[in-house]
Amino acid sequence: MIGIFKTNIDTLQDKNTVVAAIARHFNTTACTVDLEDCDKVLRIVCQQLEEQHVITFVRGLGYQCVLLE
Repeated sequence: MIGIFKTNIDTLQDKNTVVAAIARHFNTTACTVDLEDCDKVLRIVCQQLEEQHVITFVRGLGYQCVLLE
């Protein structure tokens, strides 16, 4: 499954922090943040994905996160 989220992750340091935390917490195949995109798109690939769980987790790290339709 693939989850695509709009975030406010702005810096490379923030990106690295979030990607590392997601990798530790979820069983991901891939996780990226596109800092060049205006929506700062977070893309997560994993076998089972509960989108609301990801949103809650990222918000707990201090960042905005909503499902991108």
